[in-house]
Amino acid sequence: MYTIKCTVKSVKGECAAGYKVGDHFVIKDTAIVKAVEPKGICLHALTAMVPYLTAYCRKTPEDDWINMVQELQCPDSINSVVFSLERIKNIETNSSEI
Repeated sequence: MYTIKCTVKSVKGECAAGYKVGDHFVIKDTAIVKAVEPKGICLHALTAMVPYLTAYCRKTPEDDWINMVQELQCPDSINSVVFSLERIKNIETNSSEI
């Protein structure tokens, strides 16, 4: 399993959850282990991203389609937030790098 860092890459309009560029959350061992400002995680964005994140957390063959996914977008077409995805191996979730 990979640790996944989801970082806000862009915000179109005004995000109702308050996301700003650079905000992020971390998923490790299929659990959300860290969310920075805003302290919560938008359920609309999360529910849209979960099918991809569950596959993205797993080690997959090199030619698997999920390895090409680099960004996910929330479903709000007017005030959309784009998240970049980063797979991280063997890190501590208490690290200031996350």
